[in-house]
Amino acid sequence: MKTVRLLNGRFHPLTLDQTVAALRQRIHDGNRGHVCTVNVAVLMMMRQHPRLQRFVDHAAIVTADGLPLIWSSRILKEPLPERVTGIDLIEKLCQMASEEGFGIYLLGGRQTMLAMVAAQLKKNYPKLIVSGVMDGYFPIEHAETRARAVAKSGAQILLVGMGVPRQEYFIEKYWDQLKVPVAIGVGGSFEVLAGIRRRAPVAMQKIGLEWLFRLLQEPRRLWKRYLGTNTLFLLLMGRELLLRVFYFLRAFATHARHL
Repeated sequence: MKTVRLLNGRFHPLTLDQTVAALRQRIHDGNRGHVCTVNVAVLMMMRQHPRLQRFVDHAAIVTADGLPLIWSSRILKEPLPERVTGIDLIEKLCQMASEEGFGIYLLGGRQTMLAMVAAQLKKNYPKLIVSGVMDGYFPIEHAETRARAVAKSGAQILLVGMGVPRQEYFIEKYWDQLKVPVAIGVGGSFEVLAGIRRRAPVAMQKIGLEWLFRLLQEPRRLWKRYLGTNTLFLLLMGRELLLRVFYFLRAFATHARHL
């Protein structure tokens, strides 16, 4: 499958509907793989954590979860079609799973919150099979037991909401035991689905300010992360653009000399 390189990330140029269709086909074909929805913060985190970088590099599908990534890809003349966020992907996957009879498994967060998420998803998609729910607060020695419970459930889609990079490392370490065809780290999406946290208004989403809405909800936890990652991203993208302009001008000058 074609990919688009953006700094240290490798993204698949897929729309939300195309992503879901590709995952449906993978399940039918028996091809296992994990999916990563990468935003600016995760992309910058990958630069500091080689293990996370490798995990994303080996994903079956990597989507761009953020308008800054979409805008940057267009500036660099390798356009990604649209952003595909974790929470939008959950909704579409649950719709597809309910139509196909696939089971989903929810792992992460507190058990009471997961019960709320499962109830909301069942309300939205009455035919959806929730194969299991399990909280994400467990000691490392219980991790393998969690993985075996997922496998025993027979679910086709595993949604892991334990935060980056813990959720990715869990999927990576216990991939063979999990047995599921598709696994996705969904970060804080369960909190939004449960109604504990609000998602940004559509107007803010459309202009790329969803991160600001999250920051206003959790300033103490997120301000350092966003200040650091957003600044680093802007600097790296500026350098990338300048380098491309430089190489273009050099090639143009070389061509002109041979005329």
